[in-house]
Amino acid sequence: MLITPRSAASCTTSTLAARKRIALVAHDHCKGFLLDWAERHKAALSQHNLCATGTTGQLLSKRLELPIESMISGPLGGDQQVGAHIAEQKIDMLVFFWDPFEPQPHDPDIKALLRVAAVWNIPVASNECTADYLLSSPLMNQPHQHRIPDYNAYLKGRV
Repeated sequence: MLITPRSAASCTTSTLAARKRIALVAHDHCKGFLLDWAERHKAALSQHNLCATGTTGQLLSKRLELPIESMISGPLGGDQQVGAHIAEQKIDMLVFFWDPFEPQPHDPDIKALLRVAAVWNIPVASNECTADYLLSSPLMNQPHQHRIPDYNAYLKGRV
């Protein structure tokens, strides 16, 4: 279900381009899984613009030899940077391999990142299987129209 500030009536549409802007994020215990997944899908990922949080971005850049925009480390605000890019509609898809068994000191940032991804109705993969499905979707390499909150209408109704 799309989270909107008021109702489905306060939605508009946006088009994700054929060349997606993909954020790659992984908790420490999951970095190896993300690196392996990304290496298996290097050819597909090379067709898109990639960004990642600090350490993950450095590891991916070295392993894949692809350009990756690196934010700062997740616990230092990198998760919030990715969330801000999502809100600014500068990220089209989030691949976030997180460890459900390991509490993180920056859990509120992680919750906020997942929330903003849901608010802006972008695809999110939290594990390898879902990431495989998203990357193999026919929608991955073509423009795709989707609903997003119409915050202009939302703000107008508040004043």
